[in-house]
Amino acid sequence: MRSRLYRVVILFTVFFVGGFLFSKTILKRTLELVHIDQVVIAASSPFQFIHVAMNIGFFLGIMASVPYIIYSFYVFMVPALTRSEKIELFKFIPLSVGLYIAGFVYGFFILYYALGLLASINIRLGIANFWNIGQFLSEMFITSALLGLVFEFPLLLTLLIKLGIITTQTLKKNRRIAYFLAFGFVALLPPTDIISLIAMVLPLVLLYEGVILLNNKRSILLSVDIIK
Repeated sequence: MRSRLYRVVILFTVFFVGGFLFSKTILKRTLELVHIDQVVIAASSPFQFIHVAMNIGFFLGIMASVPYIIYSFYVFMVPALTRSEKIELFKFIPLSVGLYIAGFVYGFFILYYALGLLASINIRLGIANFWNIGQFLSEMFITSALLGLVFEFPLLLTLLIKLGIITTQTLKKNRRIAYFLAFGFVALLPPTDIISLIAMVLPLVLLYEGVILLNNKRSILLSVDIIK
């Protein structure tokens, strides 16, 4: 465990330093990707680029470390699992990474659309768009990263169902609470317009219903096998 912890620290440090050193190129490519018409991305102080460069390094360090942490968790758990449990857990790893990437990309483009919409509204109102580069990038990447983490909840629910802590019937009965929590969480993230709110909540609702549907199907198949 100690050696793996050291590797996580080394991996984070390498990507942090790399992100910091190549922050100029990364920042340039990022601003080209998220270019919004009639918006001027500005620095509020002479030293803000250093702060942005450190944030880029920190973000890359986290993104590089998380997959290795998941893999280390799997290796740590393997000796205590049966063969079938190992297979089930192994399936969770690529699914977990895939869900995170899907949530991140989805959140990124929804936010990009929303910010473009807000910028056009400001222009129509006669308000110039001078956005702080630090705040702009933080909102883009932090919101996307948080939505990526939220996309992991189907795996957590599935794990709780497999452990017998909850059932699909419990999920069905608490649909309203789950939807309310989804709306509440997304409402705390920028942006706050109703279209973006609905667009970010909708996939969470579909994932929740997907967990119920898939685990219901598995329960039915298991019951049939037992009867046979």
